[in-house]
Amino acid sequence: MDVKLNITDTRKISKKLNKTTQRIQKNAVSTLKKMKSVEQKLFQQLQKKNSQAGVGGAVIDSLYNVQLQKIQSLSDKTSGITDYFPSLDSLQTGLAFIEKTGKQLPVDQLKNLQLLSGNISGLQQQLNAANQLQTFLAERKNQLRQYVANSSLAKEWKRVNKEVYYYQQQLGVYKELLKHPDKAVEKLIDVLREQPAFRQFMANNSQLAQLFRLPGQSTNSSAAGAVTGLQTRAGVSQLLQQQFPGQGITDPTAYFQQQIGAAQAEMNQWKEKLNQLGGGSSDLVMPDFKPNQQKTKTFLQRIEWGLNIQSQRPNGLFPVTSELALMAGYKLNDKSTVGLGAAYKMGWGKNFSTIKITHQGVGLRSFLDIKLKGSFWITGGYELNHQQEFNRLDELKDLNAWQRSGLIGLSKKYSIGKKKGNLQLLWDFLSYGQVPRTQALKFRVGYNF
Repeated sequence: MDVKLNITDTRKISKKLNKTTQRIQKNAVSTLKKMKSVEQKLFQQLQKKNSQAGVGGAVIDSLYNVQLQKIQSLSDKTSGITDYFPSLDSLQTGLAFIEKTGKQLPVDQLKNLQLLSGNISGLQQQLNAANQLQTFLAERKNQLRQYVANSSLAKEWKRVNKEVYYYQQQLGVYKELLKHPDKAVEKLIDVLREQPAFRQFMANNSQLAQLFRLPGQSTNSSAAGAVTGLQTRAGVSQLLQQQFPGQGITDPTAYFQQQIGAAQAEMNQWKEKLNQLGGGSSDLVMPDFKPNQQKTKTFLQRIEWGLNIQSQRPNGLFPVTSELALMAGYKLNDKSTVGLGAAYKMGWGKNFSTIKITHQGVGLRSFLDIKLKGSFWITGGYELNHQQEFNRLDELKDLNAWQRSGLIGLSKKYSIGKKKGNLQLLWDFLSYGQVPRTQALKFRVGYNF
C-alpha cells in the first residue's frame, strides 16, 4: 500500500491547527486575567460594604492561578474528547493508518506527519482545557451573583457577565471554523479515502467508532464491543421494556431515534420562533446586555474595504474630473467604523470634443461612521487634497498645494444580494476658505467588498 501525500499540504494543515491552538490559549489566558482583575476589584468593594462578604484575595489568586496553569501547560490532560470534529477524527485516524499499514516513508514526510499528529492532539487537549475553563467561569459567575444580588455593584457585575459571554462566543467561533475544514484538509482526507483498507480501518479505529457501531465495522474490533461502563444493547432493551411495558420495545436504537426525532422537531419549532423574534442564531447564549458582534472577530475580519466614486463638473480652473478613493474601515463595534483612505483625481477634459486624460490631484482621507437609525449613518471626516495638476510625483511634495477639507453628512447603506454599497451627501465646512474654492456639497457613491 502506497499513500502519496503532499508535504506542502501537511505543513499547511499543521501550521493552521497550531495557530488555532495558540489563539484558543491566548483568548483563555486573556479572559482569565481580566476575570481575575474584575473579581478582585469586586471583592474589594464588597469588603468596604461588608467585611464578611465574599472570599479573600488570596483565594481568588489561587483559583485563577490553577486555571491559568491548566491552560498554559495543559497539565490536566483529560481522557477522551469533549468536542467531536469529523475532519480532525479523519486526519488523526488517517495518520495512524499510514503509520500502521504504510510503507517506509521518507524522513521529511514522516517528520511532517508526526508534527501534524502532535498538533491535532495539542488542539484537542486545548479544546478540552477551554471547555473546562468555560465551566469554571460559569460557576464563578453564579457564585458572584449571590454576593452582588443585594448590592449596588451592577456595573462590576455587568463586566463579569460580559467577560463570560464573550469567552463563550469566541470559543464557539473557533469550534465553528473546525467544523468546516479548508481545501488542504479535504484534499488530504480524499487521498486517504481512496484506499479501501483505510475505510475499514476508519470504521474500526476512529474516535466515533469507540462509541458507536459503524457500517462496515469488524465484529472482532474492540470498538465493536460494549464500551466499558456503558450498558449493552440487550441490557438497554430489557430496561426499556420494564419501564414501558406493553409497548413492544425490541430495538432500543429505533426507539431512541424515534424519540430524538420528536424532540428535534419540537426544538426546531422553538428555534423558528426565536428567529422570528429577531434573536438570530437560537443556539447562542442570550446575554442580559446588548453584545458587540465585532468583539469575537479577528482584526482582519473587522476590516471593511470600500471604493468611493465622485465626479465634478468643469469650471474656469478645473476640467471634468472623476475621483476614485480606496477606503479601509475598522469596525469598532456594530454601530461605528473608523478608517483611512487614499484618492486619485483624474481629468477628462472640458467636453466630449476635447477629451484628455490628466492627473488632477490626489488626496488622503480619514472618516468616522456612526449608525443613526436603520440604514442611515452619520459620516464625518478630515481630508487633505492636492488640487493642482501634476505630471511627476515630486510635485506632490509642495505642502502649499494641499488643501484641507472637513466633512459632515449622511450616508445611506444598502445591499443588493451579496453586494453592498452606500450613498453619501457631505458638507465640506472648510471649503469656504479654500483657494481656489471648491464645491461645498459632495455627493459620493461607494461600494464595499
